[in-house]
Amino acid sequence: MPDPALIARRLTVSSRLVVATGNPGKVREISALLEGVDVELVTQKELGVEDAVEDGLSFAENSLIKARHAARITGLPALADDSGIVVDALAGAPGIRSARYAGEDASDAQNNAKLLATLKAMPDAPRTARFFCAAVYVAFADDPCPIIAQASWEGEIIDTARGTNGFGYDPLFLIQGDTRTSAQLAPQDKNKVSHRAKAVRALIAELKPRLL
Repeated sequence: MPDPALIARRLTVSSRLVVATGNPGKVREISALLEGVDVELVTQKELGVEDAVEDGLSFAENSLIKARHAARITGLPALADDSGIVVDALAGAPGIRSARYAGEDASDAQNNAKLLATLKAMPDAPRTARFFCAAVYVAFADDPCPIIAQASWEGEIIDTARGTNGFGYDPLFLIQGDTRTSAQLAPQDKNKVSHRAKAVRALIAELKPRLL
């Protein structure tokens, strides 16, 4: 039987890394964040991998489910991200259902509309919120020591969308200590301060020693 340590080493240093998401916005941001890391990114969609069933109870659980799913089908190391908007007045909703808040096939516009309608019915509730991201790397499907990095980005939900950059809830998310929404940031600026930027950078810092 092959030595598991040798298998892990071979897969860890593979030049290809599958990104376990079908969201083109996430792919763009993750690709930019991984510039300078000696890996070739390929999306699970390019390899014909269907989305995993995300039945975890947290961002970290769902991210790990997606990474293991992509790694198992492709035989490649996998990186996954699970992220969303967490609104204090809604007990953490939309949370892990951010992409499906208004329904399984909901558009960004529909999700945003539902969030605004829900908060409008709570005029005295605080609008504080945060974007949260859990980024996960697995060297192979049953990797017993996955890298998991988590980060948040504080702000609040506004009543009227602003900005055309980004995706998801970006136009409604007013950044804490700023006058702009996430959608008003240039992509390169968002990739310096966002929840995903912080989580993926922390993941890369832990991953790099494995790539030596």
